[in-house]
Amino acid sequence: MYLKTMAVGPIQANCFIVGCEETRQAIVIDPGAEGDRILMALADARLKATHIVNTHGHFDHVGANRRIKDVTGAELLIHPLDAPMLVHLPAQAAAFGLSAEESPAPDRLLQDGETIAVGQLRFTVIHTPGHTPGGISLQGDGVVFVGDTLFAGSVGRTDFPGGDFATLKHSIQQRLFRLDDRLRVCTGHGPDTTIGTEKRFNPFVALH
Repeated sequence: MYLKTMAVGPIQANCFIVGCEETRQAIVIDPGAEGDRILMALADARLKATHIVNTHGHFDHVGANRRIKDVTGAELLIHPLDAPMLVHLPAQAAAFGLSAEESPAPDRLLQDGETIAVGQLRFTVIHTPGHTPGGISLQGDGVVFVGDTLFAGSVGRTDFPGGDFATLKHSIQQRLFRLDDRLRVCTGHGPDTTIGTEKRFNPFVALH
């Protein structure tokens, strides 16, 4: 499995390119900005994007949806509860003094428990609301991509519209913390961590 992490845009959201080394097909997770840079990374790795997945609908994670989709034709996927956010990206960004291009409509809406196939790779959708109502995590082989649900030593903000800390805590403790402790956690901002580390030491949600 090929995995590249790119911090993109002024808020430095993590975009992930995950590729099947046998078929050269790839999934782009959270293309938040700098679409041409993401496309160049795909080309450099000799990968063809077949899927674009948004872990949630905030502008810093979806701002390059249109550019990536226009060039690659990849299928755009998001949870139905966050899909409405894709038509309000300029207003979202303006609240931070930034700009964002509107996203195309999703090609398909993701449901909890479904599997996304990318070449020989398989990713399981885990609905992890709290940061947003339709936030998801994607579990692959040895790794889980959690968007802004969980960070190394922290958790996602819940003061945006649709956020709720009790819901976020439940998503982390009852969904993510039930995964293997050794699983690598690729977060929406900042460094990677592991399930076991956060379960033991995260000051917001650790299981004591």
